Amino acid sequence: MPTPSASLTPSSPALTRIGRFYITRELGRGNVGCVYLGHDPVIGRDIAIKTCHPRMTPAERCRHERQFINEARAAGLLSHPNIVTVYDASVEQGMAYIAMEYLRGRELDKILDSGHRYAPDDAAAIVWRIADALNHAHERKVIHRDVKPANIFMVGDDQPKLVDFGIARAPNRVAEKDANPDNPVTIMVGNRRLGTPNYMSPEQALGKPVDARTDIYSLGAVMYEMLVGRKPFQSENADKLLQQVASKVPPAPHEVDPSVPPALSEIVMKAMRKRPEKRYETAGKMALDIKRFLVRQRRARRRMKIPVAALDRNQPVGLPLLRSKLFWAGSSALAAAAAVAAAFLMD
Repeated sequence: MPTPSASLTPSSPALTRIGRFYITRELGRGNVGCVYLGHDPVIGRDIAIKTCHPRMTPAERCRHERQFINEARAAGLLSHPNIVTVYDASVEQGMAYIAMEYLRGRELDKILDSGHRYAPDDAAAIVWRIADALNHAHERKVIHRDVKPANIFMVGDDQPKLVDFGIARAPNRVAEKDANPDNPVTIMVGNRRLGTPNYMSPEQALGKPVDARTDIYSLGAVMYEMLVGRKPFQSENADKLLQQVASKVPPAPHEVDPSVPPALSEIVMKAMRKRPEKRYETAGKMALDIKRFLVRQRRARRRMKIPVAALDRNQPVGLPLLRSKLFWAGSSALAAAAAVAAAFLMD
């Protein structure tokens, strides 16, 4: 579970215990819930405990507790290195909670908002892991439905964890009272459509039924932002933004930034096709295409290595090759520096 953002100040909690778990301190809180650092005395490990905000009205609490139960049920079906692990969920003294893996790092949205730009290979490696995680979930009939940078938690530089299955569709989901059985995957609360407009698939933006391919679109939108430093569609008006998502095709990443490899750009645009049947059939196939790209890049870099003997004999090296070598060396140095700085700030 994420650690608190820099704007939140951890404090001593009013709670001292939830279920069998001891509360160490509050990690953060939002409009919906509070997150505590807890300790499991049976297993002897630190955990993150997510509960509903204590100041909610009874109706709000009922709705969000249902989401908590659904999050636990959906994530509980899954076991993948790039999906947050849920250990326990229950209701104690009228308070619903989820006990889950305690993660140290930062949400991807905070990293992107700080102005960090991922090298194409690094972005591909991260998205490949999330695509594999989604494939694992989809094979177990779990659809996340809210894939976005805020729900991708970075542990270290290159280990993403998919979090927050609160609006996921799962076989054991607690149904909404007014849910339409013929439209089981579109969730509305009042007149508000759940999800994040910037990363919604066109069918989700239009309030239509969705399937696993909605997650593929959303992951494509996340990858787009990682590659070019901006979202595919931008508008301060939510309705206009949803219209763009539903009907407009964004420029390909390599058209926005020529340094993006066209092959990687093609993967993004295929994932973001307007019609679901034109996208990748499965997240696994998207992951496979990304893996093939990474393998080709690795092989190309190996071929580009400058022989030591040639340098010793002062033989001339082609300028394009030298520039490429300097580019990759510089990128690695910058990435290492960023990692050290991030680790320092998180301590």
